[in-house]
Amino acid sequence: MQQEKRFDPVTLITPTAAMSPSVHGGRAKCLQRLIRLDMPVPTTVALSFAAVRKIARGQMPDMAGILDPFGANPLLSVRPSSQDPDWGGPSAILNIGMNDTRYAQLIDSLGADAATSIYLRFIQSYAVQVARLDPEPFHLPDTPTEESLRAMLDAYEYETDEVFPQDPAEQLGQVLRSMARAWDGTTARLLRQAKGAPADAGLGLVVQSMALGVGEGTSGAGVIQFVDDATGERRIKGRYLSQSQGRDALTVAKGALFLCKDGRGPSVEEELPEVFEQLRNYGDLCRIRLREEMQIEFTIENGQLHILDAVRVQRSNRASVRIAVALAEDQVIPTDEAVMRVDPAVLSELLHRQVDSVSPRDRIVRGIAASPGAAVGRIVFTANEAQASAARSEPCILVRRETTPEDIRGMHAAAAVVTVRGGITSHAAVIGRGLGLPCVVGASDLVIDRKGKRLIAPDGRKFHEGDMITVDGTSGDVLAGAAPLLEPALDGAFQQLLQWADQYRDIGVRANADTPADAQTARNFMAQGIGLCRTEHMFFEGDRLGMMREMIFADTVTERQAVLDRLLPMQRGDFAELFHIMQGQPVCIRLFDPPLHEFLPADKSGHRELAEQLSLPLSEVHARVEALSEYNPMLGMRGVRLGLTYPEIYDMQARAIFEATVEASRSGDPVVPEIMIPLVSAMREVELVKARIDAVAGHVRAETGVQFNYRYGVMVETPRAALRAEDIAQYAAFLSFGTNDLTQMTYGLSRDDAGRFMSAYVNAHVYEEDPFHTLDVDGVGELLKMGAERGRAGRSDVVLSICGEHGGSRSAIDFCRKQNFNYVSCSPFRVPAARLSAAQLAISDARAELR
Repeated sequence: MQQEKRFDPVTLITPTAAMSPSVHGGRAKCLQRLIRLDMPVPTTVALSFAAVRKIARGQMPDMAGILDPFGANPLLSVRPSSQDPDWGGPSAILNIGMNDTRYAQLIDSLGADAATSIYLRFIQSYAVQVARLDPEPFHLPDTPTEESLRAMLDAYEYETDEVFPQDPAEQLGQVLRSMARAWDGTTARLLRQAKGAPADAGLGLVVQSMALGVGEGTSGAGVIQFVDDATGERRIKGRYLSQSQGRDALTVAKGALFLCKDGRGPSVEEELPEVFEQLRNYGDLCRIRLREEMQIEFTIENGQLHILDAVRVQRSNRASVRIAVALAEDQVIPTDEAVMRVDPAVLSELLHRQVDSVSPRDRIVRGIAASPGAAVGRIVFTANEAQASAARSEPCILVRRETTPEDIRGMHAAAAVVTVRGGITSHAAVIGRGLGLPCVVGASDLVIDRKGKRLIAPDGRKFHEGDMITVDGTSGDVLAGAAPLLEPALDGAFQQLLQWADQYRDIGVRANADTPADAQTARNFMAQGIGLCRTEHMFFEGDRLGMMREMIFADTVTERQAVLDRLLPMQRGDFAELFHIMQGQPVCIRLFDPPLHEFLPADKSGHRELAEQLSLPLSEVHARVEALSEYNPMLGMRGVRLGLTYPEIYDMQARAIFEATVEASRSGDPVVPEIMIPLVSAMREVELVKARIDAVAGHVRAETGVQFNYRYGVMVETPRAALRAEDIAQYAAFLSFGTNDLTQMTYGLSRDDAGRFMSAYVNAHVYEEDPFHTLDVDGVGELLKMGAERGRAGRSDVVLSICGEHGGSRSAIDFCRKQNFNYVSCSPFRVPAARLSAAQLAISDARAELR
C-alpha cells in the first residue's frame, strides 16, 4: 500500500512514466517495455491497483482525464493487469465507445459490414459481461446486418428497461466498475488463490486505443509466438484472421491463415511478407530485451501493424525446462537465473509418464498423490495376481486396502498401486516413490469387495478384476479406462539444467536405494551415494521370504544360524552389486529394522501355505504368528531391539557387508561402507552392537587378508536419541535423522492411519501442513536442531543428514542447509528435484547477501 501511494492512480504509459508491476500489474509494465523498444503500441492508460480498489467500492476516477489522451470519439479496449499473468482476471472488452453516432461514422469509413460487426461485438460483450444479462439473446449472427443490430439493441432494452448507453464515458465507467467488482468476487478470489496468489492480490486495468482489424485494405488480427509451448523447441506458431479482432484467429474453424509457409493453406509469410518480417524482428527483440519467450498479440489496420500486447508464453513442464536452458545457452540470461526459473516439482513430473493434460478425465476417485507418474493397467487385488499378470506381459494396477512388506513383490510387478488407507509416508507411498511407481493412497471413498473381486466407486459404479483403469500419481486421481499418456522427457536440456544446479548447491544429495535397480536409478540421477539402504526389502523376494520364515520359526540359535548361513551369500551378492553400481560413492546400509511378524502371512490361506512349506501343524503356525503379534509393532521389538535379542541376524548382515566390501574393492574403487543402526534410544545399544560388528570385521580381515575401512553410525528416529545425541555420537561417525518415524513418535500419530483425518486437521488449521508430507520445522525441527547441536558436542566431526522421505522436500533441504547438515537423502526419483531445490536455495541466499 505504501508503495502504491508513490504512483499516480491513472498513468499514461510512456517510456519514462513511473510504473511498477507491483502497482500497475504485469501487463501494464510489459506494455511500457514494448513502447521503450519502439514497437507500434496504441495509446494506453494504466489504472493502478489502488484506483481499481476504489472503483470496486464505487469511487470512480476522473473519466475525462482517462479519456483525454485518446482524443475525440475514441474506440477503446480494457484488459486486466494482475501482478502475475497466471493469476488471471476478467475478460477483455473491446470497442468501448461504439454508439449510434460512431456507427454511422464507421459505415462511411469502413463499410456497413465492418461497422455493424464492431457494434454487434461491443453490445454482446457489454450485455453479457457488464450488464450480466443472459447470453442467449445476444448471439452474434453469421452475417452482420442492420436488422440484427437493431434486434440486439432491442433485446438489451427489453432485458434492462433502458436504452443501450450512448455516452463513451458512461460505457467506460461501467466496464471499469464491472471488471473491478469481478476481481473481488468469491469465485475469482478462490481461483487465483489456487494459483498461488495472495488473498489481497491487486488488479490493475489498461485502457487502450483500438486498432480495429476490420475495414478496407489489409486488416485483421492474430497472435504469434516463437517457441513450441508443448516441447520448448524454437519454431514460429500462431494464426492470423483477416477482418477480425482480438483472438478470433485462435477460435475460428475456417478462414484463418497460418503464419509460416504451410502446405495446408495460405500463410502470412507468403501474403504479407513485410508484416511477417516485422513480427519476427519484434519476437527476437522481445526475447533478447525482455529475456523471455513472449506471445505477441497484433492487429493489422489498413496494412499498418499494431502490437497490442505481449505475454509470457504459456508452456508445458517439459517446455519450461528447455526454454530456460536455451535462453541461458544463448546468453540471454545467466545460468543461475535459468536454474531459478524451473519449479523443482516439474522435474519430478518429467521423470515419469504423465496423463495428457488435454484429454478428458473420467475420475473414479481422488486420493492422496503419493508417488508421481501415471500408468494404465488392469485391476488386480493381490501380489500373486500382479506377478501372474506381469508374467503374461499385461500391465496391471495393484489395488489393496493397504500394503504390507509381503506385497513388495506384487508392487514390483505392477504398473501402479492404489490403496484405500494410508498417508504420504505409508508403506505403499514410500515403496512406490523408491520404485518410481505411480501410487495413490488414502482413497478412502473406494470400497473393495474382496469376495466379488471388484471395486465400488463413490458414485456406485463397479469395476471388476481385469477392468482397465488409469492411475495418476501426480494428481491423486484414479481414472476409468485407459487415458492417453505422455512419455518422460529426460533430454539434454534436463541434464544441462541439473549440471548447472550442481555448480550452485552447497549440500549433498544422496538417494534411498534398497535394491541394485534402485541404486542404478540413483546413479543415473547423479546421486552422491546411497543415504539409506533398507536391507529388509531384500528379503521379500522369492526364496528369501521362505528362508526368513524358516528362521522366524527356528527354535534354537543353531537352527537360526543354519538359515542365516544360507541367506549370507545372497546378502553378500546384493551388497557387492550395490558397491559396484555406486563406483566408490558412499553406501549407507541400515541393518535389519522391521518386526518379524511383517514377514508372516496375515490371512488363513497364507497360514495354510506356510504350514505346508515348513511341514508344521497349522495350529503351531497359528500359535507362532499369534505369539509374534504386538499391540503396537512400530514401537515393539524391531530395529536395534531385534538386533540385540537375536544378535546373529546383525552378525550375518555385517559379515555380508564386509565380504562384499572386499570383493568390490578388488575390482573397482575402494569401498568404505557405512553401517547404520536403526531405532536407537540409548548409548548402550550402540555400544553393544558396535562391539559385535567390530568383532565381525576383525574376523573377515583375518580370513581374507584384506584390510578395509568402514564407518559406523546411528539412525536417529526416536526423540530420546535426539536428546541423547551427545552420548551416542561418541560411538557414531554419523547421525542420520529418520524423519518418518521421528515425526510419528513426536506427534503420537500413525503415519499409516493419519491420512483418514489429516485433511480435516489441515483444513481446520490444527496443522498448517501434513507433517508427514512437509517437515514440521517448529516441532520435529527443534528435535533435529537439538540432536545436531548435541551430536557435534559429543563428536565435532560427526556427519549429519536426513534420510526420511522429507529429505527431498524444499523446506527440509532449506532447514538442513541452515543447520549445516552434510547431506539429505531421498527416493531416487526425487533426487533431481532435490538437486535443483538445493541450488535455488543457495542462489537465493547469495542474492540476499548481495542486497
